[in-house]
Amino acid sequence: MLKRFYPGEYAESAYSIDFERLYREGYRGVIFDIDNTLVPHGAPADEKAVAFFQRLRNIGFSCMLLSNNKEPRVKMFHDAVAVSYIHKAGKPKAGGYRRAMREMGTDESNTIFVGDQIFTDIYGANLAGIRTILVKPIHPKEEIQIVFKRYLEKIVLFFYLRSKKSKKNRS
Repeated sequence: MLKRFYPGEYAESAYSIDFERLYREGYRGVIFDIDNTLVPHGAPADEKAVAFFQRLRNIGFSCMLLSNNKEPRVKMFHDAVAVSYIHKAGKPKAGGYRRAMREMGTDESNTIFVGDQIFTDIYGANLAGIRTILVKPIHPKEEIQIVFKRYLEKIVLFFYLRSKKSKKNRS
């Protein structure tokens, strides 16, 4: 039952992912959550984020921001990093992910999703059939409804990490 919430991978940070390897593996599109995935909640894009998206473009990736936030928040980030976006995406519904793939010209086989929340980001991308990478939240300050979800996420992460360890021991 919990497996539907499991990410394909778990990384320290969006900035630590080996995107060159993923490109060599055939991936061409990356969909990102913004808050606590790329910058602290509500923060503008910083120099690190701007350079990061330039690096991804140089590799050859199409990128999309997919956020449940309202347009002013998402557009503010977009204006700095210059990638397409979908605001009020309705995550975890799969429709926003599918729209992002259509707009990037990618599909389930060559698209990756990167986000920090299991019950919205990862679950929604799993529903859409996209490879998922869960990253640790950048900053502990979050909206109250997210704080409550984090407690439940810890349970899912416990079983996810235990299953990964079990598979590793069987290898």
